[in-house]
Amino acid sequence: MRGTVLEATRQYKITAILRGIGNDRITQVIDALYAGGIRLLEITFNQKLETKLADTTMAIRYARETYGDTMHVGAGTVMSVEEIEAAKEAGAEFILAPNVNLEVIKKAVELDIAAIPGAMTPTEVAAAYEAGAELVKLFPAGNLGPAYCKAVMAPINHVPMIAVGGVDDKNLGEFLAAGFVGAGIGSSLTDKKMIAEKNFQGLTRLAERYMKAAGL
Repeated sequence: MRGTVLEATRQYKITAILRGIGNDRITQVIDALYAGGIRLLEITFNQKLETKLADTTMAIRYARETYGDTMHVGAGTVMSVEEIEAAKEAGAEFILAPNVNLEVIKKAVELDIAAIPGAMTPTEVAAAYEAGAELVKLFPAGNLGPAYCKAVMAPINHVPMIAVGGVDDKNLGEFLAAGFVGAGIGSSLTDKKMIAEKNFQGLTRLAERYMKAAGL
């Protein structure tokens, strides 16, 4: 799996972040995003829920079984070895985290699943990459701004990074131009109002708009 995820991120740019979507809607959201051109999915663990392992792995299995190798699926907000193991068993190709946890990164490497930890400083970025991260997500990129991101990336430009947090269709091009290989996009793409209203065609059109913003 490792290596493939970096290649897919360079090709498809956008990782859609699915967070807080109920089990009764999530499969339809996945279908709508796929129809709109999305080929990278992050399905997050809700750390507050006791059912987080079952909920997230169900959605990962659905995406993998339905779309096979045409959709690259990962687990998000992965903060423990137990969650990595559950994600791997469900078919996840990669895991994302909001932080740099060296134990989690090393376990991902051991299981041959790509790790994409979240970092904010050059020290965190370098430590994550040296521990075996395939990519590093600079987070929260939107709050930090393109100027900060460029300054961080300049001396460590050998580390492939994605921008996550505050990225939308209006500023996506700016972040890609700054040197990011891709971006993780949550609520501005997985629109909660559309999902609540079961407007899945609208969600597909929104995904198409984001793919166009990425130059795809």
